[in-house]
Amino acid sequence: MCGLAGFIAARPPADMKTVISAMADSVRHRGPDDEGAFADAEAGVALGFRRLAIVDLSAAGRQPMHSACGRYVLVFNGEVYNHRELRAVLEQEGCRPPWRGHSDTETLLAGFAEWGVVPTLERAVGMFAFALWDRIERRLTLGRDRFGEKPLYYGWVGQGAKRAFAFGSELKALRAYPGFANPVSRDALGLYLQYSVVPAPYSIYEGVFKLAPASLLTLRAEDLPDQRLQIEPYWNAAQTARQGLANPFRDENEALSLLEAALHEAVGLQSVADAPLGAFLSGGVDSSMIVALMQAQSARPVQTFTVGFDEAGFDESPHALAVARHLGSDHHELRLGAADARAVIPLLPRLYDEPFADSSQIPTYLICKAASRRVTVALSGDAGDEHFGGYNRYIWARRVFGLLGRTPPALRRRLASAICATPSWIWSALGSASGGVGGVARLEEKAHKLASRLQNVDSLDDFYRSLVKEWPDGRLLALGAGFLPTQLDDAGLTAGVTEPEHRMMLWDSLTYLPDDILTKVDRAAMGVSLETRAPFLDHRVVELAWRLPLHMKIRDGQGKWALRQLLYKYVPRELIERPKAGFSIPLGQWLRGPLRDWAEDLLEESRLDREGYLDAKPIREAWGRHLGGRRDCTGRLWSVLMFQAWLEANS
Repeated sequence: MCGLAGFIAARPPADMKTVISAMADSVRHRGPDDEGAFADAEAGVALGFRRLAIVDLSAAGRQPMHSACGRYVLVFNGEVYNHRELRAVLEQEGCRPPWRGHSDTETLLAGFAEWGVVPTLERAVGMFAFALWDRIERRLTLGRDRFGEKPLYYGWVGQGAKRAFAFGSELKALRAYPGFANPVSRDALGLYLQYSVVPAPYSIYEGVFKLAPASLLTLRAEDLPDQRLQIEPYWNAAQTARQGLANPFRDENEALSLLEAALHEAVGLQSVADAPLGAFLSGGVDSSMIVALMQAQSARPVQTFTVGFDEAGFDESPHALAVARHLGSDHHELRLGAADARAVIPLLPRLYDEPFADSSQIPTYLICKAASRRVTVALSGDAGDEHFGGYNRYIWARRVFGLLGRTPPALRRRLASAICATPSWIWSALGSASGGVGGVARLEEKAHKLASRLQNVDSLDDFYRSLVKEWPDGRLLALGAGFLPTQLDDAGLTAGVTEPEHRMMLWDSLTYLPDDILTKVDRAAMGVSLETRAPFLDHRVVELAWRLPLHMKIRDGQGKWALRQLLYKYVPRELIERPKAGFSIPLGQWLRGPLRDWAEDLLEESRLDREGYLDAKPIREAWGRHLGGRRDCTGRLWSVLMFQAWLEANS
């Protein structure tokens, strides 16, 4: 796991090495172990790198790396888990270069030189972002892994004749280019307020974008004056889903056997590292499955990590401890109070580099920080929900919408009003009576979110789209924002996917997973120089997951049926079976208490008016309702607060 940066310009800076070094240094936290730079003044191209040494810790793994033939220069962030297999194939085909070390970067570079970029990526199993410079054809190629685990930003920066095409692992790298002055994109801000993230391919800056997952961008030096970019996919997640659904398993035993074998191989491959390795463990299905398979293949206890919170109702650490004891892992628990979590908030604007408002970013950062003290690599259970039917909305959305469809609109509005008028103390009592994890804050917030969607949805797909939005009128809240299309606006994306639950899973895997979950984990982990790996995102596992019929994902009102059957071989059912809970903190309570002054300063009406990005009236109304306990507005307020904090840090 590393950080990369680069640029190509018709009139590059005279001090190219100084500029590229500054760009790479801006992402030093992603790679504190080594640095490197390449510059070709004639071509106007420069590549910079910061290394976190994971595979081949020697100098043979240094980057930028030049191919044995001398044609290519590569900077590569990520891991190719099956690179040993690819080396063997190269050798069998008589294409073996004179290996200098045993890094996956060298293997990938040899594949590019021998097979070409697309054929190599089609063979590769891994997560990555890279920049490849072809010295003969004077062509730059940027690439990103199939699911978007590793970030890559690109865009045009600078002014006039000094304008350049720049790219990097984080926006920091682009901002470090001389003359960067790209304004905030009000259109992207409108999307951010809707979804609490800036969805790909957009960024918070005009003219700067995220490279879409499973995509390649190419730019030739002679195309610089016309700013012509070519972006093409090399793999298609939606097509993979449709192909899997069209060829479902008929035999459950066969499906479970193949799935277990694929997960076993994925975990085995991702457990290979020349640096200390561990795993996150919450005690839920996904993380427990990964740790169980790791421990089954390890001669030593696997190091596992969890965070325990002092607040009642938000602490799942006892469940993680019970699973760890059963599996025999070397378990580490970090106990945190409210002050520990709140201390992270000032770090968030620079850590996430653009507005990002999934509040689980806070405990995610804390557990990454705790793990980084002992290991350099940690496996996670991310992506189990999206591909195996884990989110609660997959289970209850169809039932709820079915009831709504038979309810007159006037009655829906009255019901929504009654929910929103219910005082917080009642939700608190209901939350305590239900025994649900998260208590009042989560129950109240979910009820209010559902209530606001009860009135104006005409289809189950519309109902889903409403559920994943925080401010449905985000374009109105962001002053001057226009319409930008997202993948959720593409009606053809889920064409042929007949079951609404599978449509929701596909949408989540294409949007929520890369834009929120993977972004959250990448920035939190790399902020403390920790590499994270997600075995559920081995594309061969995902292909099998799409072949599972819906009843092998959701059964008897419960998700992840297939994973549970496999997990019960390793962990007793009673240690796993409990209501699903997110990785949450009592943020709503804190905004009414210890975070109130901080929030009030950022949400002050005259400040909002002076900055000129947001409509102050609805924000102040939401803040007043939240403080008065009339409604839980945590999600909406957090999205505004994270933009305001980001704006303050980057002004």
